[in-house]
Amino acid sequence: MKKAKISIIFSMITFGTIGIFVKNIALSSSEIALYRGLFGSLFLLGVLMTKKDSIPVSVLKKNAWALFFSGAAIGINWILLFESYRYTTISNATLSYYVAPIIVVVVSASLFKEKLTFRKFLCAAAAMLGMFLIVNGGGSGLGGPGHLKGIGLALSAAVFYASVILVNRFVKELSGLQSTFIQLSVASIVLLPYVLTTQGFHLMEVDRSSFIYLLILGVVHTGIAYALFFSAIPHLKSQTTAMLSYIDPASAVFFSAVFIKEEFSLLQFIGGLLVLGASFISETKAVSAFEQPV
Repeated sequence: MKKAKISIIFSMITFGTIGIFVKNIALSSSEIALYRGLFGSLFLLGVLMTKKDSIPVSVLKKNAWALFFSGAAIGINWILLFESYRYTTISNATLSYYVAPIIVVVVSASLFKEKLTFRKFLCAAAAMLGMFLIVNGGGSGLGGPGHLKGIGLALSAAVFYASVILVNRFVKELSGLQSTFIQLSVASIVLLPYVLTTQGFHLMEVDRSSFIYLLILGVVHTGIAYALFFSAIPHLKSQTTAMLSYIDPASAVFFSAVFIKEEFSLLQFIGGLLVLGASFISETKAVSAFEQPV
């Protein structure tokens, strides 16, 4: 169990540095998302082949619609999140993104007829208040139109992230590693024509540092981190996984403040605590909404 916890912690800290790497890659958000999916899926394919973990065609057919929709949603989610980093701080974007579990709770109440308890209602209200503070609490120029656009993009990414979580409830007979490999592959396939018909491909034009950052994003942040995450999940309780998952946004706030000197006002800090606290408390007695990192 100790090894599993270390694997989760490492993967969450790794996810927390994604924004810093994305900000240093001289490519469009859609092209970064494409290569992240491509490099990540290739790495996970190698892991599955090493483990001799094959995926039956019959299982693929049975889950085809859910895997396609969730894979496409992952690609769109990445584009929106990466684009949000260009308009607001990594801290604000990441904290806004973590509204996704609250969205899952609210939608599940109507879609899956799950009981919306008073506690979860309060959590949703607290998260909304937290978002208000994040949006309106910016100091030193952090409350301008660009900031608002960045928050909006991050919230839109959270909606697509929440849809991935919800659709994954319909995926059967596949392990987390198997479904993630397929979804990353689908994300790459869906993003390919979009990138081709919009920005085009500029990978060969970027400098060495951008290419290295992109490679790390695909292999380390996606391939290795996902492999460690899914290998650890079977050995831990869902509540433990949920608790450790919040290392991701906490580390994102810490790293963005230390390494790229991002500003973060007191009101935004309080708002972030409300969002993360509400999301965590709403999930303490259920399977974590973040059992599939994106």
